[in-house]
Amino acid sequence: MLDKHFALRDRTKRFALRVLKLCDSLPRTDAGRTISCQLPRSGTSVAANYRAVGRARSQSEFVAKLGVVLEETDESLFWLELLAEGGILPERRLGELTAEANQHVAIFVASQQTAKRKRKSNGGVVRDISSSPDHPIVGTPGHGSPDLPIARPPDRPI
Repeated sequence: MLDKHFALRDRTKRFALRVLKLCDSLPRTDAGRTISCQLPRSGTSVAANYRAVGRARSQSEFVAKLGVVLEETDESLFWLELLAEGGILPERRLGELTAEANQHVAIFVASQQTAKRKRKSNGGVVRDISSSPDHPIVGTPGHGSPDLPIARPPDRPI
């Protein structure tokens, strides 16, 4: 489970980087500028919010955070569709990135449904899942692993 989480975390980061490169290549028209402001926000938010999923403290929080990731992924897909359907970029340039966004949607929907089923099977009880073997970040500092040091922020002057 941990390997899948980190693989998807890397995959969402690569998606964000590809979105940023694509946006740098958009034409300097009104439409291009509008989308070049919106798409990087949603595309990078997919990766940033997926990282937050790994820090969920309960099954309910996990489901909620996945919902945010799903919304941002769907928004990114919307902007990619506008680029293609608006003739701003040729569809062949957007095909791989659009396919990746669609795969992300499918993954996050399935993950959210599985998490909701698990939550229901627990009778709706909200519990700390960070030490559960099913939690994606078991074994990371501060999450049930006494062998690893807890990362502490550096002292900052007031």
